[in-house]
Amino acid sequence: MEITDIVALARDLAPTGVLRASVNLGNPVLAQGTPDAPRGVTVDLAGELARRLGLPVEFQCFDAARKSYEAMATGHADLCFLAVEPAREAEVAFTAPYVHIEGMYAVPADSALRTPEDVDRAGVRIGVKQGSAYDLYLTRTLRHATVVRGPEGVDVFHAEKLEVAAGIRQPLTAHVAERPELRLVEPAFMTIRQAVGTTKDRRPETVRFLSGTVAELTASGFVAEALGRSGQDPALAAPEA
Repeated sequence: MEITDIVALARDLAPTGVLRASVNLGNPVLAQGTPDAPRGVTVDLAGELARRLGLPVEFQCFDAARKSYEAMATGHADLCFLAVEPAREAEVAFTAPYVHIEGMYAVPADSALRTPEDVDRAGVRIGVKQGSAYDLYLTRTLRHATVVRGPEGVDVFHAEKLEVAAGIRQPLTAHVAERPELRLVEPAFMTIRQAVGTTKDRRPETVRFLSGTVAELTASGFVAEALGRSGQDPALAAPEA
């Protein structure tokens, strides 16, 4: 790529001269650490994108995906790392996924709910993290069960004595492991496709650069290695399209 092309891409994506990446510390598969010292696959991806554009990188850290998205939507960040969902695609230009994560249910051990299909019944209330990918998905797809939102799905599940908690597999599995009165409902009820996103007012060349770079970093093993370095399963890297 010509230097002039890189300069144009950098100017379009990061008009402040710094690539501002919005990081969701509420998803431990994607990011860990503290706001002052974040780490994880999203941090590594943002750093590599900045390096290729010849830019410094700045991380803005949040505890929920919706807050991460809002930072970008309001012009306070240039990139975010979100699950691809129809409710977001009207506002966000997404790359191909770089990580696949499973959405899971947990229920009381003696619950009659045995499969994901069993959960969508009248009278069943599901605790979710507000604005999460699985909140958007369940709001869009459930026909009979009710979604109950809170800062954390498991917290509202316990506080309101709901029938089901929803979450991503890794932290929900850890939560259930500490509580023998709960069990997971297998299999997963959804695959959460995590991608890099930016606003739709970027130039087509900029979106193509992001898409091509993320696809390359996924295919090359960069994403799997970054997952492994942060203590996550490298197999969560998205398969090649």
